[in-house]
Amino acid sequence: MKNKLIFNLLAVCCGLFILASPVTANQEQAAIEAAEHFLFLIDNGHYAQSWEEAADFFKQQVPKQEWIRQISSLRPAFGRPVKRKVQFKNTAQKLRGAPDGDYLIIQYATSFSAKQQAMETVTPVLEKDGQWRVVGYYIR
Repeated sequence: MKNKLIFNLLAVCCGLFILASPVTANQEQAAIEAAEHFLFLIDNGHYAQSWEEAADFFKQQVPKQEWIRQISSLRPAFGRPVKRKVQFKNTAQKLRGAPDGDYLIIQYATSFSAKQQAMETVTPVLEKDGQWRVVGYYIR
């Protein structure tokens, strides 16, 4: 039940995009790189570092120790990623439950060693310092 709390919270940040935002091709590439770096950290069990490098809003919503506890109890069951491909991506300026900003919602079709078909949604946001950081992660 507690696992659902964190992932439902993050799903809210990933799940509903309202308006497209004017994200340039270079910004989109930077957002994808931030998402893939976050996934690399998760894939390799660097959960504390994934929290530390996440967006400020993410850290305000999920305390570090709670994130580590939740993700470490859920993610290892999927096993190692075998194949991951961008299935969908879209920009947004408004997400339900999150402050307005420039977001890129990225859905990856992922095959893991213990789960053949999964969908990972990673949502980077452009922060005030000009860096893209992950504000949401959801896996199903």
